Amino acid sequence: MKIGVLALQGSVKDHIDMLKGCNVDSKLVKLPRDMGEISGLIIPGGESTTIGKLMNRYGLDREIKRRYSEGMPIYGTCAGAILLAKEIVGSSQPKLGLMDISVKRNDYGRQVDSFEAEIDILDKTFKGIFIRAPVITGVKDGCKILGDFDGKPVMVEQGNLLVSTFHPELTDDPRIHRYFVEMVERSRNLL
Repeated sequence: MKIGVLALQGSVKDHIDMLKGCNVDSKLVKLPRDMGEISGLIIPGGESTTIGKLMNRYGLDREIKRRYSEGMPIYGTCAGAILLAKEIVGSSQPKLGLMDISVKRNDYGRQVDSFEAEIDILDKTFKGIFIRAPVITGVKDGCKILGDFDGKPVMVEQGNLLVSTFHPELTDDPRIHRYFVEMVERSRNLL
């Protein structure tokens, strides 16, 4: 099994290190042809408008949607969560629009307002690192909230999609990446 990490911009190396720690092979995904041998995809944090425009320019958005329609799981952190959302409040930026959530970009504040907080994820405490983080403002039926902070969802799952508004790849705690790896393993068993 190999999991791809979208390598257009953002915290790519940190996700690869986390996957390595989970004993999973990874592959940098820069072009549609890089998607061929992966079983799952991580879309890292970074600048969502830039990532969305580059996905569109290189045709990655179409290939990601195609692979998702075939059952490939996708995990988006921070900017990745924005790109996966069906609605981005107040924005018409390029997006994948696959998950039935609404998000508001940078709703916790600017870069100087970034923070760390203990959050409850999957019924356990996790150190959440929020960097210019989006807020999930709406969750439709079919979405499962796996964690929240201050009454706001920060980790949501819907079918083969997983998003977090924080950066687990910047911690030394692999639990969330393991959770995604298990999602990928389950999806491979269904094919």
